[in-house]
Amino acid sequence: MTIQEIQNEIVADFSLFDNWEERYNYMIDLGKSLPLIDSKYKDEQHLIKGCQSQVWLHAELKDTKVILTADSDAIITKGIIAILIRIFSGQTPEDILSVDMQFIDTIGLKEHLSPTRANGLVSMIQQIKLYAKAFQTLNNSK
Repeated sequence: MTIQEIQNEIVADFSLFDNWEERYNYMIDLGKSLPLIDSKYKDEQHLIKGCQSQVWLHAELKDTKVILTADSDAIITKGIIAILIRIFSGQTPEDILSVDMQFIDTIGLKEHLSPTRANGLVSMIQQIKLYAKAFQTLNNSK
């Protein structure tokens, strides 16, 4: 499934809810279903800077796809990173680097987050793209 198709699914999922309280509950449920990150990656090296909560993100390249795992100590933040993992995990570095994140505005996510959580969202996306850039560089040097 392409990143755009996944984003379209997320937009459709969010449109099923009448208000932001229901959408927050949905995000909390997404966070609860997030596959557990290996505890060895819950360290300073994997901590995303710029997030109010603690968010750990691990990425690896399997074949040509970036595989992401993550965790957070805050339930809403865990839901946010779960959405990003749904979009980016299993995609190529090139696709991750060329993605348009317009769906965030479409669902109204950024405007319904506190300023510190919105900054954290940006930091999460930047970290994912940094991993993708590193993997792309690694692939190109082979």
